Amino acid sequence: MDDPTIRGLVGGVLWPGFLGRGIPDLFRRELDEGGLAGLVLFAHNLGDEGERMSLAAELRDRDRPLVVGIDEEGGNVTRTESATGSTLPGAAQLGFVDDLAITEAVGAELARRSLAVGANVVLAPVADVNTDPRNPVIGVRSFGDSAELVGRHARAQARGIRLAGAAPAAKHFPGHGDTHLDSHHAMPTLEIGLDELERTHLPPFQALVDAGVPAIMTAHVVVPAWGEQPSTLNPVALGRLRAMGFEGVIITDALDMAAVRESVGAGPGAVQALLAGADLLCISNPANLGAAAAPDQDARDFREVQRAILAAVDDGTLPVSVLERAAARVRVLAATLADARTEADAASRTVPSGAVPVVAFDPVDAAAVARAAISIDGEVAALPAPRTVLDIRGRSTLAVASDRDFLESALAAGGAVLRGDAAVPGSGALVVLADRVGADGPQRERIANVARLRPDAVVVDAGVPGAPLPLPTVRTRAASRLAADAAAAVLAEGSAGSEATA
Repeated sequence: MDDPTIRGLVGGVLWPGFLGRGIPDLFRRELDEGGLAGLVLFAHNLGDEGERMSLAAELRDRDRPLVVGIDEEGGNVTRTESATGSTLPGAAQLGFVDDLAITEAVGAELARRSLAVGANVVLAPVADVNTDPRNPVIGVRSFGDSAELVGRHARAQARGIRLAGAAPAAKHFPGHGDTHLDSHHAMPTLEIGLDELERTHLPPFQALVDAGVPAIMTAHVVVPAWGEQPSTLNPVALGRLRAMGFEGVIITDALDMAAVRESVGAGPGAVQALLAGADLLCISNPANLGAAAAPDQDARDFREVQRAILAAVDDGTLPVSVLERAAARVRVLAATLADARTEADAASRTVPSGAVPVVAFDPVDAAAVARAAISIDGEVAALPAPRTVLDIRGRSTLAVASDRDFLESALAAGGAVLRGDAAVPGSGALVVLADRVGADGPQRERIANVARLRPDAVVVDAGVPGAPLPLPTVRTRAASRLAADAAAAVLAEGSAGSEATA
């Protein structure tokens, strides 16, 4: 800790989250004196417009360029619109519509919104191929279940992000799409052979590498053929990524996730990740612990990782050359982003006020995309408001990071919302809200029971579609505010009056 060179190298590979609407004193000092690479923004950091502008200015106006990340995917996952719900299409909606120009334009808008709050690295696109319909953490965050489709759209979205002046960080290598566990809560294993991994899950990442993507985030998933360690901590996995020709920054998924925290611990995991070949360590979302979080949880998480790395240098476990290599890659990314900002600033002085700098894209008609992304199974009669909504969904993954439910309120339109095992009402317009009906399971069973009691009910499926259900079904492919408004319009009109097609 007392050696400024070593402390700077360690800081140069650390990427913490923080609590509050402004940069805490600890992280301000680490940025100023400790060489901290940057910060990751979460929904709880983004307040009103004035607070956002102040934070963005503080992140930008520093003596050296920073790398500032944000999870901004559109659809279910947003940080900039977590209080109101995303107004941009998500990956599954974009994959279903299958218009690369729209996907690229959405990427540019994701970058614009991220840059507006001070983030220059967009943790997108999701390059996972969602081949397991039970997947609780990817699902509609994926463009689809085809490697070719996902590869095309991931490249298009990454291109849009870059052309708008930010860096895309594709995720989650080597693919989190064939799991039925959420790495926020457990350690998933890819129960497929290497042939299937190479044929289905790696091609989208190869397409992104070939297109020059500057950063790729790892997955905390075990590939048995590569050993017992999750890919984030596994030199075979990260070596495979380098063998694909990737020369950019390898970013770990958050080290506070249960897959790492409850197996090896965040501190030892950080050391293992660096030894495996990672460059930038995403430490934590300190708000994930909820009421169990300490007031200084961000500092505790950061110090745990920082001290573990310093101790590993002291005892020789972690060679300084490993830190030098990783920190150098991160500095190159930061410098590239600083150059992009300079170009954007120059462009903004030569275009009319309010125009998009760097590259202009036609505005995305997000409502039209959300409507086109809806498919309908069966005949949906018009359901006048108010409606009763029976929400049979489970908890959302921590990646969603919003306590509000936009689908419930939009579909109910002033009516009652019932949850879980609530009794099925005997009369009135009834909507059953589901999100995991792509495979047999409790939600499909509950819908079958509802169908016997209320054959006039309608299902709204916000997840990955599966086999037809025993009730008419509106498939939205997202649970965002945008998808909620589109689904509500379909319910009000019925399938006969809707432009959506079965």
